[in-house]
Amino acid sequence: MIEDFVRDGYARIPGAFGPDLAARCRAQIAGELRGRGIDLDEPATWTEPVVRVESMTTPEFTASADTPALRAAFDELVGPGRWAPRLGMGTFPIRFPHPGDPGDDGPHVEASFAGADGAPRLSIRSRGRALLMLFLYTDVGPDDAPTLLRAGSHHDVAPLLAPYGDDGAGWLPFCGEAVPATAHRPEVAATGAAGDVYLVHPFVVHRAQRTGPGARGPRIIAQPPLEPAREPAFDLEHPRAPVERVVRAALRG
Repeated sequence: MIEDFVRDGYARIPGAFGPDLAARCRAQIAGELRGRGIDLDEPATWTEPVVRVESMTTPEFTASADTPALRAAFDELVGPGRWAPRLGMGTFPIRFPHPGDPGDDGPHVEASFAGADGAPRLSIRSRGRALLMLFLYTDVGPDDAPTLLRAGSHHDVAPLLAPYGDDGAGWLPFCGEAVPATAHRPEVAATGAAGDVYLVHPFVVHRAQRTGPGARGPRIIAQPPLEPAREPAFDLEHPRAPVERVVRAALRG
């Protein structure tokens, strides 16, 4: 896992949480959507390509992020005692088989904190984010709008971000640098079964996409950060964990 993560910028944890727990989480999402007139089992109600459900903090969602497999992976990639347990999940972009433009499928790197003006930023020590995570609550095949990860792009992003120092770079202008600088990297689709989790380096460029002609139904994933137990997430002077060692190596060339 560590070798893949360092090279490609992500690691897939198959069966990170169980299918029964995934089903209970889906049922709660379905309940939220029914209040908006959307039925996950009724295509006639799928009138938009993407619908967002805000934070879900029920015990089921918290449990899906607190399994032995995930805790072990967090310790391996970030370091024991250096990450904060998740309490629920953030926003869910639920994608439906629909011909419309979702308007959110451009490549980008994640922001991780808000600047003094409230605008999103990111920094070389990754204040606010130790990992980007993709939790699959439905099966996600090639046509089910899997997130596309630019494998290895974290190696390119780190040197671009370093000159901005600890104050970091504004998110949108920096994406204008990072996206073209990583255009040569191959895109890998984050496919898998319900219960799989992708652990992604914070500096990996990625994008959403529309569903394909073979989409099997609505796609439900969460994309929360793994937050550091202490700020900032990375110690680049004395890097111990793979997530920060790869940054130090990229800066050294």
